[in-house]
Amino acid sequence: MELGIVLIGENPAAAAPVEHSQPKAEPPAHTATARVEHRNITLLDEAGKEVFKTTDGTPDAGYSDRLHVSPDGRFALAMWHTPEQEHKIHMIESSPADQTQPKLKTIDYLKPGDRIAQEWPRLVDLVSRRVVVLDTALFANPWSIEEVHWSKDSSTVYFVYNQRGHEVVSLCAVDAASGRVREVTREQHGAFIDYVNSVRVVYLDDTHEVVWVSERDGWRHIFLIDLDTGSVKSQITKGPWVVRDMELLDVAHREVWFWAGGIYPQQDPYYLHLARVRFDSSGLVVITEGDGTHEAEFSPDRSYILDRFSRVDLPPVTQVRRTSDGSLVMELGRADWSKLLSVPWVRPERFVAKGRDGVTDIYGIIVRPSTFDPVKKYPVIEQIYAGPHSAFVPKKFSTHLGAQEMAELGFIVVQIDGMGTAHRSRAFHEVAWKNLVDAGLPDRIAWMKAAGAKYAQMDLTRVGIYGGSAGGQNALAAVLTHGEFYKAASADCGCHDNRMDKIWWNELWMGWPIGEHYARNSNVTLAPNLKGDLLLIVGELDTNVDPASTMQVVNALIKADKRFELLVVPGSDHGAAGHPYAKRRQQEFFLRSFYDWKPPRATD
Repeated sequence: MELGIVLIGENPAAAAPVEHSQPKAEPPAHTATARVEHRNITLLDEAGKEVFKTTDGTPDAGYSDRLHVSPDGRFALAMWHTPEQEHKIHMIESSPADQTQPKLKTIDYLKPGDRIAQEWPRLVDLVSRRVVVLDTALFANPWSIEEVHWSKDSSTVYFVYNQRGHEVVSLCAVDAASGRVREVTREQHGAFIDYVNSVRVVYLDDTHEVVWVSERDGWRHIFLIDLDTGSVKSQITKGPWVVRDMELLDVAHREVWFWAGGIYPQQDPYYLHLARVRFDSSGLVVITEGDGTHEAEFSPDRSYILDRFSRVDLPPVTQVRRTSDGSLVMELGRADWSKLLSVPWVRPERFVAKGRDGVTDIYGIIVRPSTFDPVKKYPVIEQIYAGPHSAFVPKKFSTHLGAQEMAELGFIVVQIDGMGTAHRSRAFHEVAWKNLVDAGLPDRIAWMKAAGAKYAQMDLTRVGIYGGSAGGQNALAAVLTHGEFYKAASADCGCHDNRMDKIWWNELWMGWPIGEHYARNSNVTLAPNLKGDLLLIVGELDTNVDPASTMQVVNALIKADKRFELLVVPGSDHGAAGHPYAKRRQQEFFLRSFYDWKPPRATD
């Protein structure tokens, strides 16, 4: 016998609040156990005997293994699943270790615009033994359905809907008795919803609330929302700073402990600080204080923390602090770096300057060689990675930064977080929206000009740039769109055309469906604009970014009759510039570009 299929009519924009006052129901008699077999739902009675089974599941569409059973055992939320299209990319391993002939390597790899796997929730009544096909108006085109959660009384099941294109993320609720769907709350700001950093959901069953992270006021903050009405009961955190992560929800005391960036206006906004606040937004206590980025270890009762903080120009400081008010109990010690300072080692310098708008502070570091001579002028090399999923300038102390290796060759190396990267305001971040070619380059140029005005040793007539992956895309874009400033670029394994790279990363920042803006942002399209020197590096077996993306740039440069260098590293996966030979070639490239260096002859 088949499960009955019930269609629910058009979903109202809002439904009456679900009543939660009744006590938790006892598991009803004659419930069945559900499982998924061969894309269909099978129901088993108490003796394990099959009593019902759907027959509509096929290899092309059917039920996934995700079954979320209500606490009372009466209902389950199942997922109707349609598979993604097949998209394979092929690579040739030219020099395999175990044979003379090349090998073909093929992997599954979805790209922007491809048909994705999708799931739509359906309600299974395990007592009446039927499937309720829900009205999908509020979740018609899912990228994902996640954070499924049943209320304690089994009356409602919730889920987070992330719409393909990532311009809408909403919390939906399904009434188990009627099958009607309502929207509890929605995020829609006119650009991407950064689900990598900004979607955090904690259900509070006893009070019918949800803790919800949102950028609806322009900054990433924590909100308390009524699950029954969808109203915002409290904006728990607020201000021109961002919540970076939630450490703890203390439901008994109605407090949230969290990590914040920018909560001290006088400090670098990327420094992490620990704080706590009540659900009603009162009683904010910033527990850490020192000017640096922090990490903490808690005492067993959480009354104290062991607080360690540092900066790129300050070795770690360790303190004990009270969590009740953030007061300092004692300082345990400061790392002694006297021996480090006595050897040829130059500490990185933090530097802040205004960005393209003349208003926004842009943060970065300056790394000089250990042989730095203040009367000389040095070419400037930027190490770039401008992926919008995070920020990338080092904040913690380290005795060795990758930029220092390049600096030792006789360069001043800089790293900068321009507009379009994360962990600042939403407006700062949204510069990247459908605009990855921008890469914050106007902010980086303004920053370097300000640094050059202060430090005459920075020769801004000789500026180079290098990066890998998204940084490879950024580095090449620099000489294609700002060739009057950047004179040389080394681009490793770049995602040079966002239609060629992995689906999730590119659709998040470039949107869906695919439009002509993808071509406008493509280094392939812009290749005829090349000015200056260029080195392209790619691994022939790159499984992260399709290596054909680099080869399509090569093709475009050849058609435009541009001079450039290409290094293909046999057998190498993503990050081929990390190979010792490729790293040396990259260093020699900049020496030739800016110092007229000539490599030794092969016989030397």
